[in-house]
Amino acid sequence: IARLHWHPDSQQLAIQQLNRLQNTNRIFAVSLSAKQVREQLVERDDAWVNVHDEMAWVGDQHYTWISERDGWRHAYLVPWKGQPELLTPGEYDVTRLLKVDQEADRIYFMASPDNATQRYLYSAKLDGSGVERLTPEGFSGTNSYQLSADGNFAVHNHSAFNQPSRISLISLPDHQVVRELEAGTAYREKIAKLKLGDTEFFRVDIGDQIELDGYCIKPPDFDAEKKYPLVIYVYGEPAGQTAVDRWGGTRYLWHQLLAQHGYVVMNFDNQGTPAPRGRAWRKCVYRQVGDLAPRQQAAAVRAVLKQRSYLDPERVGIWGWSGGGSMTLNALFKYPQLYKTGISIAPVPNQRFYDTIYQERYMGLPSDNAEGYRKGSPIHYAHQLQGNLLLIHGTGDDNCHYQTTEQLIDTLIRHNKPFSMMAYPNRTHSIREGRNTSLHLRELMTSYLLEHLAPGPR
Repeated sequence: IARLHWHPDSQQLAIQQLNRLQNTNRIFAVSLSAKQVREQLVERDDAWVNVHDEMAWVGDQHYTWISERDGWRHAYLVPWKGQPELLTPGEYDVTRLLKVDQEADRIYFMASPDNATQRYLYSAKLDGSGVERLTPEGFSGTNSYQLSADGNFAVHNHSAFNQPSRISLISLPDHQVVRELEAGTAYREKIAKLKLGDTEFFRVDIGDQIELDGYCIKPPDFDAEKKYPLVIYVYGEPAGQTAVDRWGGTRYLWHQLLAQHGYVVMNFDNQGTPAPRGRAWRKCVYRQVGDLAPRQQAAAVRAVLKQRSYLDPERVGIWGWSGGGSMTLNALFKYPQLYKTGISIAPVPNQRFYDTIYQERYMGLPSDNAEGYRKGSPIHYAHQLQGNLLLIHGTGDDNCHYQTTEQLIDTLIRHNKPFSMMAYPNRTHSIREGRNTSLHLRELMTSYLLEHLAPGPR
């Protein structure tokens, strides 16, 4: 049972039943008084079906639904007895359905048809017409909203890649500011005093008509006539999009610190990440997690090395956390001639050790895709390590278990591969518990790069 929703009359239920392969979600209508069950809706996909929490009743005869059945993630209106009716037509994705306003005959949702790195508020009528963007042009970047019960107001949070969040109370649908709730003035003043490098978003062509979204942070005193080391920040899994035009907080500031040391920092979103670029973009990774992404990441790195003469191909590093930690290992092990240094934090070296509902959703069952699990697991390529590797893991990690990192350590030892290792006692996946932990971690990462990936221009 994936989800359960009470009907407005409190005498009926809508129950979502997801199969083990997670490629079929059946919605059953249950009548408590009549003690009857009927199949109301079936959602199928050749890869996987995303279970969501955006089902909302419209009166007592319809409910909203999210589906990729036409190749894009769209909002639908579903009769309690009938077939889904499309509310958001077009070749774009609805990233989130926020609210159904019955009195105004309107739905509110998030989307960004023209730029996958950004997010904006849209609305449409319940008959599917009148789709319009409500976020003004001046709020470029990432926007999020919490709507009031009556749909007349919202708490609006806006940020951009190099602009911290600003939170306001606005009226809808005119998007006028009623009151500024948090400007973050003191924080902004501190940021303004820093010597920050220029940033840019761009797309890189990796061949086969595939372009990846990415961003770049350059050193403050950048000189295009010189050669700079390149540090790649990577995630690349179906659970997250990283090339996003929003404030990145601590990670962004650490990347700017690296830029001050003379590194160029880049990030790319490969196919298979949940970017709003259509179903095919997201689900082509099915049964090849850990194989497709490092291949496309390497192609992107080769492309920018070729296109940007200021990058030094002999000084390329990579780092990532969680799925990005796994991706860092795959990068170092599978492409040892490309990456010289890597920092892998809280990785999953062996996919068979990870959470079944996540791994099976994107990879299928281990018994049906044994080769895919092997190819996607960096532990099977550890013997190919040539560069510098720093492994970092919290021993109390309840997400990516420490056990699998110990298995990788044993494998590296067996192949006589030198590496560095830092275990944070009893820290969980975030490695932030305990006094001074976060500072210690960032200083460790910084010093490792400074020692093993020579900083500064040449």
